[in-house]
Amino acid sequence: MSNPKKIQSLRRNFFSYRIYLFPLKMAGYARPDRHPRPGRPSNQDRTMSLVAVGTVAFDDIVTPFSRAERVVGGACTYISLAASYFVKPVRIVSVIGDDFPEETLDYLRAQGVDLEGLQIKAGEKSFFWAGKYDRDLNSRDTLDTQLNVLADFDPVLPEGYRDAEYLMLGNLTPQVQMRVLEQLKSRPKLVALDTMNFWMDTALDDLLKVLKKVDVLTINDEEARQLSGEHSLLKAAQVIRNMGPKYLVIKKGEHGALLFHGDDMFFAPALPLIEVIDPTGAGDTFAGGFAGWLAQSGDLSFDNMKRAVIYGSAMASFCVEKFSIERLKGLTPAVIRDRVQKFADLVHFQI
Repeated sequence: MSNPKKIQSLRRNFFSYRIYLFPLKMAGYARPDRHPRPGRPSNQDRTMSLVAVGTVAFDDIVTPFSRAERVVGGACTYISLAASYFVKPVRIVSVIGDDFPEETLDYLRAQGVDLEGLQIKAGEKSFFWAGKYDRDLNSRDTLDTQLNVLADFDPVLPEGYRDAEYLMLGNLTPQVQMRVLEQLKSRPKLVALDTMNFWMDTALDDLLKVLKKVDVLTINDEEARQLSGEHSLLKAAQVIRNMGPKYLVIKKGEHGALLFHGDDMFFAPALPLIEVIDPTGAGDTFAGGFAGWLAQSGDLSFDNMKRAVIYGSAMASFCVEKFSIERLKGLTPAVIRDRVQKFADLVHFQI
């Protein structure tokens, strides 16, 4: 150890390692060996169960820059695919017509998505949505909505789904969300719910009943203000958590996301991207990454919720880079970790 060059090399490697870890500590990621990597359970003997409920659908999307016609979409599609990078199987509850492409179903199966709870209605059409985005891609207009098989959807949980440890209720009518909850044998460790202003306008009483039974609510800032009647998001968070959810995630699109619990608050930035192609499904992808990370780690502490928000944000940042689910295909644990590290680097600073 008396060789000066060798000592200098060891010092350089040691300090470069510490510099790499420091941003992770700032964002709550210290000691990465203590937390599972994407796709790798923290305890190989522990079985995990995540059930995702939502739409599996077709979308027709128009942006100021391009268009995609009749591409695969739906909340449950994005949720399950994003979550599959963290936990397997992801069990989905949804409905489609016999017009839905078999190759997409095959791909979901290959990704570890259990389709036993997916109803396929012979001779009927799948749910279809068409929308057009404004130039800033933050707002959109609905051009067409065809409920088709979703019009009379009655979710039926297979027996193997009814003891789910983690449940992600995607954006559907509050009545359908409650029907799923009523079929569970026991209360999951975590119930997360996504909803939208349409249900606040048309089914508020039913929505409030469901909110009493969930642990986490994910909504955007406009929806948080509408649901609470408060303009300040801090006041809105207090009002909404009094409705039932212990945790509240307020998504702010290109401006990141806020996590609230008790007196604690956490902000996750959005990752600046060179090009955003299609924001459709980003919120559902966030929810899938969020729920998938929690199901994989089995840790429901506030610190780990913060990590879940970052992993959800990272998955959403992939989603917007292409139309439909295309950018969510073929990701690797290394690619996901690299994207998460970029989020950590965004907020790293020294005082």
